Amino acid sequence: MPSRYSNVVGVDDGPFAREHRGDVPVVATVTTQCRLDGLLVGKIRRDGRNSTDRIAALIGESRFHAHVQAVLLQGIAVGGFNVVDIHRLAELLERPVVVVARRRPNMKKIEAALRTKVPGGLRKWRLVARAGPMEPCEGVWVQRAGVDLAGAGAIVRDSRVHGALPEVLRLAHLIAGGLVDGESRGRA
Repeated sequence: MPSRYSNVVGVDDGPFAREHRGDVPVVATVTTQCRLDGLLVGKIRRDGRNSTDRIAALIGESRFHAHVQAVLLQGIAVGGFNVVDIHRLAELLERPVVVVARRRPNMKKIEAALRTKVPGGLRKWRLVARAGPMEPCEGVWVQRAGVDLAGAGAIVRDSRVHGALPEVLRLAHLIAGGLVDGESRGRA
C-alpha cells in the first residue's frame, strides 16, 4: 500500500433522460495530487451488463494506466443499473477500487428495485451484495475491493481538495454533465 495515493482515476456517468435507452457516456478523470492530468470518455449500456469491462478497457488501455494507483467510482452502478463488479474491476486493473457515496444508500430499496424492475436484477443485486456493505469512511460511505478500510480512507483523504468528496469524482461529474448537456450542473 502506498504511503500516499497521488495518482487516481475517478469515474462517473453522464446524465440521461428517464426514457433514454441505449448507450450512456462515462467519464474518467485522472488526477495527480488533485491536478487534472487526463480525461477518458467511453460509453456503457443504460441498465446493461458491460460497465465492468468497458471501464476496465477505458482505463487499462489508456496511457495513464501505468501511473494510476486507485480507481474511485461515484456509486456502484453507472447508467442507471449497470452494476460494476468492483472485485473483478480491481483484478482486471490490478488496482484498488473504491465506491464512494455522500450518504448511506438504502440497500433495501435498491434490492427491491433490482429484483422487481430491472432485467437481470437478481444477478446485479448479487454484485452489489458481493461488494460488501457500505462503510463509513472519512465522512463518506464506501465499498471497496483490493484495499482494506484504512487504505480506502487514505485514498479518499489523499484525493480531496474541499469537502468530503474526492476531487477526482467531482471533476468526473462536472465534465460528464458538461459533455451531455453543454454545461455542468448540480453537486457531484
